[in-house]
Amino acid sequence: MTDTLLKAPVGRSEDQVLLQGPHSRTRELLLLVRAVGDFLSGFRVLHFVGPCVTVFGSARFGPDHPYYALGREVGGRLARIGFTVMTGGGPGLMEAANRGAHEAGGHSVGCNIALPQEQSPNAYLDHSVTCRYFFVRKVLLFKYSFAFVALPGGVGTIDELFEALTLIQTRKIKQFPVVLMGKAYWRPLTDLLDRMAVDGAISPQDLQLVFVTDSVEEAIDYLERNAIDRFALRARRPSRWLGEPKPLPKPTGTATT
Repeated sequence: MTDTLLKAPVGRSEDQVLLQGPHSRTRELLLLVRAVGDFLSGFRVLHFVGPCVTVFGSARFGPDHPYYALGREVGGRLARIGFTVMTGGGPGLMEAANRGAHEAGGHSVGCNIALPQEQSPNAYLDHSVTCRYFFVRKVLLFKYSFAFVALPGGVGTIDELFEALTLIQTRKIKQFPVVLMGKAYWRPLTDLLDRMAVDGAISPQDLQLVFVTDSVEEAIDYLERNAIDRFALRARRPSRWLGEPKPLPKPTGTATT
């Protein structure tokens, strides 16, 4: 009975069912329980992965695309300064960042999403969690990160980027650094932000929330100064009594103190 109540119809996502309006009280309760289960699974898997940087980027740019090489370099450099690279766990530039971290000997984790057309976790993840609901996935991507890097991407990337900026602007999270990689790609967006500031939709100070660069070296330097040097980053210890997974071994780097 429970499975029948919760199962999404063929071709429809869990989010469509959740957001389509009122259900019976029983089904609403079961949907809530399922969302809580998503959170519990994510918390359990990701609690000990170490200080993360979440990398956003398009799922559509494959290994032959120049942006894939950029994502791979970014992931590798983040790993070398001691961060765990977190992505949405899928293909494209998410895979590139995870792959770079993996190849550099660092740590790589993903928060994947279950879609009607299955999006499988990429092959470069040390740990991953698959969420039924987008809002749960977004919480996990932000909860464990001390910085955010946006590679070129589409609507999903922009959604995640603006979620991060909104949380920082409204002080729901600390002023963690946000880096946009690719000046030419992001110029229409930065022009829009400038216009928002001129018209008073945002404060001029809000323009300082993003750092835009073409240089991986500049990006890493910015993150070292504004994340590692600014925040006390410590690994957490699991409880063997709760059966919690062992933390990832510390990589060589300066992010965990």
